[in-house]
Amino acid sequence: MADANAPKPSSSVKLVLLGEAAVGKSSLVLRFVNNDFQENKEPTIGAAFLTQKCQLPTRTIKFEIWDTAGQERFASLAPMYYRNAQAALVVYDLTKPTSLIKAKHWVAELQRQASPGIVIALVGNKLDLTNETSDGDAAGDDEAGSGESDDARKVSTEEAKTYAEEESLLFFETSAKTGHNVTEVFTAIANAIPETSLKSARGPGASNAAGRGAEEQRVQLGGPRNPDSKEGCAC
Repeated sequence: MADANAPKPSSSVKLVLLGEAAVGKSSLVLRFVNNDFQENKEPTIGAAFLTQKCQLPTRTIKFEIWDTAGQERFASLAPMYYRNAQAALVVYDLTKPTSLIKAKHWVAELQRQASPGIVIALVGNKLDLTNETSDGDAAGDDEAGSGESDDARKVSTEEAKTYAEEESLLFFETSAKTGHNVTEVFTAIANAIPETSLKSARGPGASNAAGRGAEEQRVQLGGPRNPDSKEGCAC
């Protein structure tokens, strides 16, 4: 019988977040890494780097997270961040239909240019702005009514989920504000990474900062580079 106290194997996974500005990418990462939410978080410039561990039954996944800026002027930098990534979160805003259109563009670009076998999760954020319960059940009949409602949802679950299924994407609706489904997204990604990818996690584009904890490093306008020496606790 295996020693229950024996350390589990650990693997580094490079993960990139993509999506339109103000959909909540940084807030999702902050909730996952620090279990925190900032109401008026400033826009990301270039990209931010954070790390966090995800404990699976048989191994530990060390996520090396590149949170990219959503503004159009930074779009050309994205390939520098998703190169050699094993996973991607493509985020849209449930209250903004154009953000789903942009998310679909990012998915198509990843499918064309990212590493073969990359795990992509389509994430509809800001569930807290809809009139749904924390369990994702509608508080009322979303289909009925005159359109005058306190429900700010503009992208239906069915539409996004159908698209995700067609493209073989993981799919979640989340709230970075309440924390709903945030940990579940990263856990699902960790479980979906193929063993072959885990064994070769140290590709040329992977950062060397895994295990340095939940310390945010901002990268101004340039491509990814190894973050400097700050130590932290990824717990």
